Parts: sequence; C-alpha cells; structure tokens
Amino acid sequence: MERAAVFDVDGTLVDTNHLHVTTWWEALRQAGHEVPMHAVHRAIGLGSEDLVAHLLGEDRDKDQDAELSAAHKALYGQYFDRLPALQDAGRLLRRLDHDGWRVVLATSAGGAELSALRRAIDADDAIMATASADDVEEGKPAPEPVEHALELAGVPAENAVFVGDTVWDMQAGSRAGVRCVGVLCGGIPRADLEAAGAQAIYDDPAHLLADLADSFLA
Repeated sequence: MERAAVFDVDGTLVDTNHLHVTTWWEALRQAGHEVPMHAVHRAIGLGSEDLVAHLLGEDRDKDQDAELSAAHKALYGQYFDRLPALQDAGRLLRRLDHDGWRVVLATSAGGAELSALRRAIDADDAIMATASADDVEEGKPAPEPVEHALELAGVPAENAVFVGDTVWDMQAGSRAGVRCVGVLCGGIPRADLEAAGAQAIYDDPAHLLADLADSFLA
C-alpha cells in the first residue's frame, strides 16, 4: 500500500515563522499600516494575497497588494542564505522515505524562496515532489495544496498524513480528507491546532521522529 507524508515547510520543517512576522510587519509599516505583530503571526501560513486580505480587510486599497508582497519578499530574501532548519527535520524526511512513505512538500512558498527552504532542510534525496504556490489556484486553508500533493504522490487521502504548524494547515488537510498532525514549533497554541483539525500534536520534527513508532506515520 502506497502512503504519502505531506509536509508544510515554514514553521514545520524550517524555523522561519518569526522571520516572516518581522518582514511582513515591516513591509506593512513602510506602506503606512500599523498591524500588531501578534496579528501578523496568526496570519502566517496564508499566501501573500490572502494574508494581506486577512490583515487589512476586503475594503483595503487592493492596488497596493503587489507592492506589499514585493516588499515582504525583498525583506525576507535577505535571510535566504541562513534559513535555519528545525532540529531533525531532514532526518525525519529521510527516515520516512526509508520506511516507504512518499514524502511531498505542500507550501505557499515558490521560486527562489522554496529553493532556499529546500537547501535549509537538506533532504532533497528524500523529497519525492513539491506542491508550491506556483502550482495551485487557491492556497491554504483551501484543500487544493494538499490535494495537489496527493496527486503528485499518486496516493489517496485515506493513505496520507499531513504535518503542519498553523490552523490554515490543519483546515486545509481536514478539507482534503487526510489525517492531520500539528507541530508547536511555529508558535501556534495546541488548542488552536486541535480546534482546526489536528488529530495529534508534537513539539517539533525531533519530537515526531522520536515518537514515530507510536504516530500516524508508523
């Protein structure tokens, strides 16, 4: 039986959520928007357009969206050469690949950003495919990124597990019909992940790897 292990990347495998918070906050500040960092943090995991809409509302000046996204990309791009993988992220992916899981990434990142994240994880030999923002019409919390990852893996939802760190991840995975595993290393509270559909929760990739035998990924 073929099985798929689908992973979010930012905040799940690479310790980047707070870099995104800071750079989105600064991009918004430069454009004259005062948005609290805690609000930005809660929006991390959404695609750029959805994140801006979530923070500024539908009545915002939408002509400014592209400028905000470009400013964030420029600010965040300064860190591409030193993005830190979370402990044992690469080891976890390699172990799953060794155990026969088809490992696929499902992320709102694309292009140079995704390349930088994959360099940080340093486990390309274990990653079968990537469903990036460039491949889907709607990002999380829509199920499309997870569904596309399953298509790439050639595995039905009932044979898949999705690991992520945000409520958007858990909602996307739940809507795609997969079992959802949450990690706390992105900074989102356990209760929020559970309410969004997480069926199991671990501290980080190292914790999941240590408890792999008793997890959905056994």
